[in-house]
Amino acid sequence: MFEQKNHLNPETVDVAAGVIIRFDGRFLLGRRAPGSFYPGYWEFPGGKVEPGESPAGALCRELDEELGLQAERLYPWLVRTHDYEHAHVRLHFFEVAQWQGKIRACIHDALAWALPDGLDAPAPMLPANGPILKALALPRRMGITHAATIGVEPQLVALEHALQTGLRLVLIRESALPVHKRQAFTKEAVRRAHAAGALTIVNGKPELAQEAGADGLHLTSAQLMAANSRPDFTWVGASCHIRAELEHAAAMGLDYALLGAVKRTATHPGGETLGWEGFATLASGLPLPVFALGGLNDDDMETARLSGAHGIAAIRSIWSSAEN
Repeated sequence: MFEQKNHLNPETVDVAAGVIIRFDGRFLLGRRAPGSFYPGYWEFPGGKVEPGESPAGALCRELDEELGLQAERLYPWLVRTHDYEHAHVRLHFFEVAQWQGKIRACIHDALAWALPDGLDAPAPMLPANGPILKALALPRRMGITHAATIGVEPQLVALEHALQTGLRLVLIRESALPVHKRQAFTKEAVRRAHAAGALTIVNGKPELAQEAGADGLHLTSAQLMAANSRPDFTWVGASCHIRAELEHAAAMGLDYALLGAVKRTATHPGGETLGWEGFATLASGLPLPVFALGGLNDDDMETARLSGAHGIAAIRSIWSSAEN
């Protein structure tokens, strides 16, 4: 997996960066030493991709040289570009999910472990690395409500159970509910989610999201392609099915995208599916997190991450333990 060769643009400096996650959820940052570009700035460990290397292979080499760390499992994640004074840089971010070795500062003059929300991250951060902090705060599992199908009360019971067992990202998608029921359900779902420390996103209805006090807005693919600017919410995502939609979401600076369907679903059993290879092809090289969607459950998380997904989004499997 680490040695697959990539054909990289010679006019761009390709850099591999590692998000090293510790057992307690904190991630590692290094401070650039005097005598380097941007001395005193903090960054994710990594370095330049040399000719003949893949980004993953370059990261494994750099982590060994910089930290004495031997990476054993990498998850491809985001690809972001940035114009520094000295170079146009394309950063290939990977999560380093498993490694060996005692971490030590061989290149940086200091190391620090920061929380996923970035609130205690040291400053200043390299400009290209700053936007990664928000993406790191995005949970890996998204539960999508379907109260119109199972009933409002059963959905609230299922939501409460999922929140108690760790769900921290909820997409409220209830266009089929009558307006008054939709409003009441959305407000109650937001209240319960916030009490548990979870983020809430409302599908397609900016006024409803504002009224309910939700954290963000989720755009349908039609809304996405009709939009020219990012809606004014802390978190904004969109449903995507093709590469053009994903690229438009990235161009608008959205915080995430849903991409599917990866597998057959109960809702659309005869619909076309991407499969994991199709998902990986469409989601590769993007600067925003992409959730895999469609017939998935927690058992699919490892495959999803290896395919470049930020995580998984699901309807039935997220709520099933409370519904049964």
